[in-house]
Amino acid sequence: METRREAVMGTVGCLTAALGALAGLAAWLPYGRRALVGGFEGETNPDVLRLGLPVMTLGGAVAALAVIAVVRGRWRPAIGLLAAVAGLAALGYGLDVLAAPQALRDCGSPC
Repeated sequence: METRREAVMGTVGCLTAALGALAGLAAWLPYGRRALVGGFEGETNPDVLRLGLPVMTLGGAVAALAVIAVVRGRWRPAIGLLAAVAGLAALGYGLDVLAAPQALRDCGSPC
């Protein structure tokens, strides 16, 4: 009986991580679209694809797993997962992975 419960919880964890990754992708999509096709005179920012997409999808998956760990009452893994989310957020802000193309950021008031 215990093996079945572990299998069900493993499946729930995998599905939760997948849904979290999809949520991260959905949060990244407006930034990615604007940076890849919305630049001034065709300017793009490919770093949003190379850096932003992995950080956001991984962050969404880890955040979802942290929620599952908190719900199950497993505090040590939850604290570790929350620390990983904080590290990914710091990495994302530090690398400016959701930045628009340079022309959109420096355009000024006429834009």
